[in-house]
Amino acid sequence: MPAAEEDGRAAQRRLRAGAQLAEEVLAGLDVGAYMTDHQEQIIAVNPRAEELLARPADSFLGENAHDLLHRGAGGRSLPRAQCQLMKAFLSGQSAHGGNKWFTRGDGTILPVVWLISPYAVDEDTTVSVVLFHERALEPENQAEPADGVAALSELADSLSLISETTMVLTSTLEVNEALRRLVQLVTPRLADWAIVDLLSDADELQRVAVVHHREGVDVTMAELEGPLPPLSESSALPLAQVLRGAPSTLATAQDYAAPPDTGLTSVQRELFQKTGMHSAVIAPLRSRGGTVLGALTLGRADQDKKFDSTELALVEDIARRAGLAVDNARLYERQQRVAETMQRYLLPPLPVVDHLGMAARYQPAPHASQVGGDWYDAFLLPTGVTTLVIGDVVGHDLQAASRMSQIRNMLRAFAWEKEEPPSVIVDRLDRAMAQISEARMATMVFARVEGQEGGPWHLNWTNAGHPPPLLVDRGGRARFLEEGHGVLLGTETAFERPDAIAHLPPLSTVVLYTDGMIESPGHSLDKGMARLSRHAAALAHRPIDDFCDQLISRARPDDNDDDIALIALRIPPGRNQ
Repeated sequence: MPAAEEDGRAAQRRLRAGAQLAEEVLAGLDVGAYMTDHQEQIIAVNPRAEELLARPADSFLGENAHDLLHRGAGGRSLPRAQCQLMKAFLSGQSAHGGNKWFTRGDGTILPVVWLISPYAVDEDTTVSVVLFHERALEPENQAEPADGVAALSELADSLSLISETTMVLTSTLEVNEALRRLVQLVTPRLADWAIVDLLSDADELQRVAVVHHREGVDVTMAELEGPLPPLSESSALPLAQVLRGAPSTLATAQDYAAPPDTGLTSVQRELFQKTGMHSAVIAPLRSRGGTVLGALTLGRADQDKKFDSTELALVEDIARRAGLAVDNARLYERQQRVAETMQRYLLPPLPVVDHLGMAARYQPAPHASQVGGDWYDAFLLPTGVTTLVIGDVVGHDLQAASRMSQIRNMLRAFAWEKEEPPSVIVDRLDRAMAQISEARMATMVFARVEGQEGGPWHLNWTNAGHPPPLLVDRGGRARFLEEGHGVLLGTETAFERPDAIAHLPPLSTVVLYTDGMIESPGHSLDKGMARLSRHAAALAHRPIDDFCDQLISRARPDDNDDDIALIALRIPPGRNQ
C-alpha cells in the first residue's frame, strides 16, 4: 500500500475516534453540537443538534458546515468572509457569538448563540466542535446573551479538558508518569481531590496516587497511598462495584457512614473522613478489552458544588482514556521486560583466561524505553587467542535482540572457521547478513588480543562504524583507537575494510562500549567521549570489575535514553613487574 494512502487511512481512523466524542460526551447535553474536520466537513452531530435543526444525522455528515447551516439575518446567504464563525474556524481559536442563524431541515431559520472550540484528537489531528442553542429574538444591536455564552463556554472548557487529557496520556508510556500528569489536569478544574487505585496482574489493589489541590498547589498525600485490602465480591458500596465492572457512579460520605462491611470499605470510610469529600465520582479504568484495571476517584471538599450527571459523563470519558493509557503502558512494559530478559539470556558468559582479566556489563535503558540492540561477546579461538566483540544492531525491541543473536552466532562461526584478519572475517559477515539474517544494519568492533603470558601484547581489530575502542594505561593516560575504522554492516557497499594493530602495555585496560555511554540529547558526542576518557583514566588502578561498575556509574550521561553494553580487558603485568 502506498505511504500516502496509508497515511490517509490513518488520518481517517483518528477522525473517527474523534467523532466518538459526540456520542460519548456530548450526547446527553442540552445544547446542539457538531464536529468538523480541517475542511469544515461535518463528521459528527449530537441528538440535540438533530432536534434543534430538524435534520437527521445522515443529512449532516460529510456536508460543509458553512454551506449547509450558516446564514445571516433573515436567512440570507452569508459569504465566508462575513461569517464570524468561519473566521474563528480558520484561525483555529475558540470564539463565540450571538448574531447568527442556522438553517433547519424544513427551510426555516434558527437564531442561535454559538461557540466554536478546537479539539485535539491526538498530536497530529485537530478538529473543531461547535456548540449552539436557540436564542430569543432580540434587536440586532443588543449585546449577546451573557448567560447563554457562559453556559457554552463551560462546555467548551470540558472539551478542552478532554483534549488535554488525550494529549498528556499519549505523551508517555510510563504508567506512573501518565497518571501523575492526569491528576494535575483534573485538579482543580474538576475536583480538589484525585485518587487513583490500580489492580495488578495478580488482582492486588494498590492506591497509587492521592493528590489534594490546595492554595494553588497539588500536594501528594503519601500517607493515604499504598496497598489496599482485597476486593470483595459481596460489597455493594461504590468503589467495590466499580472495580467489579459497574459503570461510573456518584458517591458521598454518607455512602460510607454505616459500619464497614469489608476492609476496603473501612479504608474508603477513612478516606472520606480525612479528606472531607462531600461529593465524588468514581470511574473505572478499563483496558481496550473491557477488563477493569483500576478506578479514578475525583472528589470535592473545598468546592461547594456537587457533581452532576453531565460531569459524571465527563469524568467517565476521562477515565476511559486513562484506562487505555494504562493498558498501553502495561503492554509496552511487558514487551520490554521480555526483550530485556531475552537480551540478558543471549549475552554469553565470559571465557576464563588465566593471564587476562575480563569483565562485561549490560544495562537496559532508564525506564525500559529502549532495549534489545546492544551486545558484547568474548570467546577463545582454536589457537587460544582471545577475541573481544562489541556491537549494536539497529532497533530497540525484541526483534533487535533476536537479530543480535543471529549476528553473534555467524561471527563466531566465521572466526572459528579460518584464521584470517579481523577485517576479512567481518567482511564475510557483512556479505552473509544480506542473505541469511533479518538484521538490516549494525555496528561492531571485532578484536583479537594477541600475545602470551609475560607479553608483549597487541590488539588487532577492525571497526565497522562503531565508537572507537578506548585504551587506558596503568598511569591513567587514555586514548581512543581511531584506526581501523570502516563502514557499518548492512550498507552493501564495496569499500575495503581496514585492520589496525596497537601495542597494549602491561596493566593497561581496553574498553569496548556502545553509544549509550557517550551519546546524549543534551551534549555533543565529543563531550561524551571526553567524559568517558576522563573517568576511565581516573579508574585505571581499580580492579577490572570495579572499573566497569564505576565507569558506567560515572560516565553514563544523565539524560541517556539507550541501553548500554560494555566489555573491558586488563593486560597482565610484564615479566619484570
